[in-house]
Amino acid sequence: MTAAMHEFDTGEALAEGLAGTVAAALEAAIAARGAATLAVSGGSTPKAFFRALSSKALDWSKVTVTLVDERFVGPQSERSNHRLVAENLIANAAAHAAFVPLFHDVATAQDAAAIATRETANLCSPFDVAILGMGNDGHTASFFPGGSRLAEALDLETPRGVITMEAEGAGEPRLTFTFSALHDARLLVLHIEGEGKKAVLSKAQKGSEEAEMPIRAVLNRAATPLAVYWAP
Repeated sequence: MTAAMHEFDTGEALAEGLAGTVAAALEAAIAARGAATLAVSGGSTPKAFFRALSSKALDWSKVTVTLVDERFVGPQSERSNHRLVAENLIANAAAHAAFVPLFHDVATAQDAAAIATRETANLCSPFDVAILGMGNDGHTASFFPGGSRLAEALDLETPRGVITMEAEGAGEPRLTFTFSALHDARLLVLHIEGEGKKAVLSKAQKGSEEAEMPIRAVLNRAATPLAVYWAP
């Protein structure tokens, strides 16, 4: 499946362009179904996009935001995606949106995944918008090469929901939506910046081994064609 490339001259222009696209998709979802769902990723890349989106004028009270994946750390941690979203997206006009976290302060990541699966069951069938990132190793969401549950996470027969993942490159144990919960989002976006990430994407597009580069599952098997938003 060919990904549609949307290239911008600067990160600022990318953030604004992607924010406009996502806001329009959320507005369309609200008009069609009375509510909208948005799953976002963490990392340093989306901050400017989050801030641009947070100021878009739409009925945010009808939008529910959750995370594509999360580290098993509390929202006070600097490594928490929950914290990133709370500080940069759930603000300005978007302060009226609902936010459903994946992390829960329970004994194990497995316990947190079970709670998150229950709490998000009505959000991901399918998501209106899902924004993915990608690492230099070709991981997306918490689908890491060598991940403890990678095959299960990428199997479309795995029920929609949140599972745990551990991997050498992941740091903390992770919580991640399954590929089955993400692949048919009505708008499915890969948001990346820099020539290095563009080269990683090019390599992924030339191969098929998903265990080596899990982003290939999205490129090759997602029900919704992937839209790539990139700037140098």
